[in-house]
Amino acid sequence: MSLFKDKTLLITGGTGSFGNAVLNRFLHTDIKEIRIFSRDEKKQDDMRHEYQAKMPDVADKIKFYIGDVRDLQSVKNAIYGVDYIFHAAALKQVPSCEFFPMEAVKTNIIGTDNVLTAAIEAGVKSVICLSTDKAAYPVNAMGTSKAMMEKVIVAKSRTVDPDKTKICCTRYGNVLCSRGSVVPLWIEQIKAGKPITITDPNMTRFIMTLGEAVDLVLFAFENGTSGDILVQKAPACTIGTLAQAVKELFNSKDDIRIIGIRHGEKMYETLLTNEECSNAIDLGDFYRVP
Repeated sequence: MSLFKDKTLLITGGTGSFGNAVLNRFLHTDIKEIRIFSRDEKKQDDMRHEYQAKMPDVADKIKFYIGDVRDLQSVKNAIYGVDYIFHAAALKQVPSCEFFPMEAVKTNIIGTDNVLTAAIEAGVKSVICLSTDKAAYPVNAMGTSKAMMEKVIVAKSRTVDPDKTKICCTRYGNVLCSRGSVVPLWIEQIKAGKPITITDPNMTRFIMTLGEAVDLVLFAFENGTSGDILVQKAPACTIGTLAQAVKELFNSKDDIRIIGIRHGEKMYETLLTNEECSNAIDLGDFYRVP
């Protein structure tokens, strides 16, 4: 972790699952400060109490900033003295983006532009942005906004000296047990003795753990060059198989109830487009799209 020695890291959308995973990974290292930037004071307060109880010896390394990536000035207020940024703030629920596409535009596209603008202005050394497999051949508002976000990242990287600010993007599939994902919902349903609800048993998704999500961002941080999109190779499985696995894990005898595909959902996700495959560089566990 020597790259982070005495450095200040800002995580946008830092109260989410990814932010928590980064804190758990980094707090006991030689990092100087981790800033959590988000707009929900309740989640920030819960997080503050959780880490004061869980890691009292290092909890003072966490600093909380209320703000919104949609508001450039609030981003600038949090960025002073920051060395690195992990940009995780996003609207990522497919149905909510589908019903309110302009909200996805404001957070995922304009918000990302704001973060990059502020980072370049403040001389932040490295910005790693988090994207999604839904940005490859997007069919819904969430994926489309993330695809545009990737375009903003790549375009912005061309306008800045990479020795001053490196801008990279990571793209990955469904993170198991992250907030708002399907596995915690199933566990709740099993505990309540209700049938597991699934959209379509034949639907496929790329699956990775929260730890792997952090690994991918760190890999991009260490190995990416400005303008790159880095993709972790991930196994895919059907939703039916995943549901069966969760049932077996909890010895559940409850039924599986099929509720049909939600608004804007894809049957089969894509991690890399055919066009990207033609010039992607294979780095073992990862692909680099220059």
